[in-house]
Amino acid sequence: MADQLYLSLWFPNFRFEALPAALVSVLRQFALVSGEKRVTAASVYPISFTESPVYQRIYVNDDRAQSTEDSIIENAVAEATEQLHDDMAYEFEMKWNLWMPEGNDTPISEAALDTLWRPHPSTVKILGFGPHFDQATYEQNGHIRVDFGLDTPWVMDEEQEEVLDEEAQKHVQQNVEMLLAFTLSVEKNCGISSRLLWTESGEPLAEKLIARLQRLN
Repeated sequence: MADQLYLSLWFPNFRFEALPAALVSVLRQFALVSGEKRVTAASVYPISFTESPVYQRIYVNDDRAQSTEDSIIENAVAEATEQLHDDMAYEFEMKWNLWMPEGNDTPISEAALDTLWRPHPSTVKILGFGPHFDQATYEQNGHIRVDFGLDTPWVMDEEQEEVLDEEAQKHVQQNVEMLLAFTLSVEKNCGISSRLLWTESGEPLAEKLIARLQRLN
């Protein structure tokens, strides 16, 4: 069953005023791994996620845009966090290409042996939490949380793997390698004190991913 996948990040001796710089640092690591260097959307939520955003911007980064300067990571973060409030959450969306079966509404576990696989743009949300947002949710969710969406591009059990041909398994492995590359890049370059890759159901995902790579290599 599909599960929501997150990466939570905590920083040592963290000051709220340092949140914009921390967000820029994490977004830069994502850009290095994904090759996508522009923010696609930004939102600011007050109090909790049940409230409507007080700020929201969707960036046009294709040929229709007169300028894409505003969607540069540093500029997008600076604009959204211009007025920092400790009861708000700051969310930035970026995209990366993950391998999916053609007709990406088909779960990997149901893909036929002759299914064509293609890179598909997938949205990742990177959020920074004020210390008083949603009853100090940062204590459980991290000062910054990365929301990868559903875990289906990365997770299969051994029976599902046997259904896929060698090329399909290779593409799923490439998805896993991108996820781990981003996680390790953040750990190395962002000055965090701890991180946790987790799913909404509590499944021990990190161990499953590492075991999967060991089986395929």
